[in-house]
Amino acid sequence: MKKQLSTMSLLSFFFFSLISLTNAQAQEIDTRIGGMLAYGTEIENIGIGANAEFGVMEKLSISPSFIYYLPKEEGPIKMDWFEVNANANYYFLSDGKFDVYGLGGLNYSSVKVSSETLFGESYSVSDGRFGLNLGAGANMHLNNDSIMPFAELKYVIIDGGQLVLAAGVKFKI
Repeated sequence: MKKQLSTMSLLSFFFFSLISLTNAQAQEIDTRIGGMLAYGTEIENIGIGANAEFGVMEKLSISPSFIYYLPKEEGPIKMDWFEVNANANYYFLSDGKFDVYGLGGLNYSSVKVSSETLFGESYSVSDGRFGLNLGAGANMHLNNDSIMPFAELKYVIIDGGQLVLAAGVKFKI
């Protein structure tokens, strides 16, 4: 666990250093914030989330996001799940209408399972895991440059794995 935390700290330091050193050159990719809906195949439920995008180089951006999956109940068992992501997006295709990018990054997923027994006692177990994200996405350019719809498909490499399909809107700030 200590090794994972030190690795996360080192990677976080690298990302923030990269942002601060190259922000002056990052005028090609606009800074945007947005919201999204997502579907996770492991939890088999819909989530709502927020994301941001910060250009760091001509074709590279850093894109943190957060997804909270709606609570799921199956009989007496209730499951709560959220994930935090720190992705890097590399834009490899832009034709004026669409920008297509590959993404890779870090994921932290937290799951809490709770249940009540027939005698009124309640139990809960929670776990948090670090994983990796690999995927692709596309931004769509509209006539209004301040609003940008997007879609992403990523696979979270973690115990059990999860495919996440997300779509939403980013707003230029």
